[in-house]
Amino acid sequence: MAAKASSKVILTNRNYVAEAKMRNHFVITDQPIEKGGDNNGPTPVEYLLTAIGGCVSITLRTYAENKNWNVGEITVNVTQQIRLTSQGIKKSLLEEISFEKQVTQAQKEILLEVAGTCPVAQMVKGTTEIVSSIQ
Repeated sequence: MAAKASSKVILTNRNYVAEAKMRNHFVITDQPIEKGGDNNGPTPVEYLLTAIGGCVSITLRTYAENKNWNVGEITVNVTQQIRLTSQGIKKSLLEEISFEKQVTQAQKEILLEVAGTCPVAQMVKGTTEIVSSIQ
């Protein structure tokens, strides 16, 4: 089976700054100052939230264009929520989706269902296996 996407991440000697390379793109991750980092870039969790929001918006745009629906700009605000429950810490993600143009209630219901088909969100929600090894 061929790998579809990959990212190489190197934690540098500069505190918690990590450099990541994907195809011909380069990004930095870091931790905020209050968590011991230098705040040189988003945290890995922030990148995950961004990946979900980006994927959901692209999935919705593709569907809307196929249906010839002019929804305008699509905004997806993804927030991590952490709650203490009787079973321990419960983490969840809240996706708030909005459209620049008016959409009908029927379209909203369909688009909400389509948003759930985003491959990144499915990866997080589903049973994606992570196989780790030390070289």
